[in-house]
Amino acid sequence: MPRKPFVPGAALVVAAALAAGLSGCSGGSSPDGGAADAKSGDASSSSQAAEPGRYQTLPEACGLPSRKAIRSMLPGDGQDLSDAEAKKIYDGVADITYDTDRRVGCRWTRETTAGTRHLGLDIQRVVSYDAATSDEDKAQGIFDKKKLAAQIPSGGAGSPSPAAPSPSPSAPKGKDKGEGTVTNSAGEKDATGGSAAGKSTPGGSATQKAGKAPSGSPSQASDPSADPSTDPSTDPTGSTAPRVLDDLGDAAFLNDKLVTADSGVHRDVTVVFRTSNVIVQLTYDQWSTDKSMLPDSQELQDKARSLATELSDSLSE
Repeated sequence: MPRKPFVPGAALVVAAALAAGLSGCSGGSSPDGGAADAKSGDASSSSQAAEPGRYQTLPEACGLPSRKAIRSMLPGDGQDLSDAEAKKIYDGVADITYDTDRRVGCRWTRETTAGTRHLGLDIQRVVSYDAATSDEDKAQGIFDKKKLAAQIPSGGAGSPSPAAPSPSPSAPKGKDKGEGTVTNSAGEKDATGGSAAGKSTPGGSATQKAGKAPSGSPSQASDPSADPSTDPSTDPTGSTAPRVLDDLGDAAFLNDKLVTADSGVHRDVTVVFRTSNVIVQLTYDQWSTDKSMLPDSQELQDKARSLATELSDSLSE
């Protein structure tokens, strides 16, 4: 049987059809590919991490304040100290922490015939693990919670709000033996147990401070029968009332509480400030077993604010 003749035209038609099909596939994939690239680009930009904080490590807490500042805040009674005694008092005791790049602290104590003073320093570096929240924003959130817990009144220019104070909380049902009175500088009172009278500071406990029964008397005298609320610093519009500080760090506040208990009377001054993603809390208190002598609010606040300013400047260098 004779073979059928080969027709070149048919082969060309088939080849052209195949080429057109391939061309259509490649042409269609181009828009899809472009859309996919654009989407991935949007996802990348939307998941961009927030700005990291300024501080990536922390200084050694006990060595941060100057020796001059520590001496001023822990005055003596005129008696000379040996080198060993001075070193023990002014070097401070470092708090034990698990990560010194995230939190450090130190505490100092001096007991004299004029009374006992405690100084505590706590420094925390805040890190946000949320890509949408910066370290600084998270630090501000922690600062706001501390301010709320301390019941610091809102107000501009570093002063308490002139608005009338809110109604005081309902009175407790009764006091147990050993309970005392806590009065802040705005004249507000709360009943508190004797064990809670000592203000807890970094590296120390309230029980330890209350159990020391410090001797001596502080610098300012008052009427033995005077109620703590008559202390001059209890004026809610006065310069020593708990308040926001507008000249310290990125945000700051000061709290002042006078505590009277069976173990004695003491005033606790706290300054908290934030600089970028670091929060510093400074606690400074003065004790006396003589309830007729109230610690001077203005003196303690001035010294606490001076040290806080020094610390802020050191951290900013």
